[in-house]
Amino acid sequence: MKKKICLVLADYYPDITNMLMEGSTRRILEAESKNILKIGHDTIHVSGVFEIPVTIAKLISKYDAFVALGCVIKGETPHFDLISKAVVNAIMDLSVKNKKPIGNGIITCLNMHQAIERADPNEKNKGGEAVSAVLQILENF
Repeated sequence: MKKKICLVLADYYPDITNMLMEGSTRRILEAESKNILKIGHDTIHVSGVFEIPVTIAKLISKYDAFVALGCVIKGETPHFDLISKAVVNAIMDLSVKNKKPIGNGIITCLNMHQAIERADPNEKNKGGEAVSAVLQILENF
């Protein structure tokens, strides 16, 4: 049975989110090539991470799983803390309430250097890690 995954990509930092997307897509293709799961995936673009939870909520019945991809970089105001906490809590609530895995590929960093290192598919590959978490749940349930 083919599983459908939706990647929800916040485009606010396009250089960072493009790397997260590349890492995520690579991981999906690896899983398909190893016949771990038959996977179909779509990508939905939103302007920023704050729009990710409502997008997932709107699409929750159409997919088996989601992967949230985006970046929040700390500035000089409390905005970083407020947005990061609100989005992570909303994603967790959606996942538990709907009993669907939602991989958290939203990186929260102190500066652009950290963001690049975490997003780079050849370095920490946080996009790929988020997909791996979702695939593991889909495999086991």
